[in-house]
Amino acid sequence: MRADVEFRLVHDGRNWVVDNGALMAKGETWDALDEDLRRVLIASGCYPRGARLKVFMGFDFDTYPTRWRQYHDHYFNRYVTVQL
Repeated sequence: MRADVEFRLVHDGRNWVVDNGALMAKGETWDALDEDLRRVLIASGCYPRGARLKVFMGFDFDTYPTRWRQYHDHYFNRYVTVQL
């Protein structure tokens, strides 16, 4: 699946956070993150209203504690479709 927009995904202890150097969104839940992401994408002015974007969120495994990596050696990635 090819994404229209890609982000780095982390959890800051309270919120899920996506960032790609130009845009950043966050939310305590997946629904809250997706809604904030929609708001940020619209506010950026880079995409027309009504656009349907495929968004890739790649989990930044470097933020995962080293001592736990032996138990969780997989990456957590997420794809969503956002209607602007």
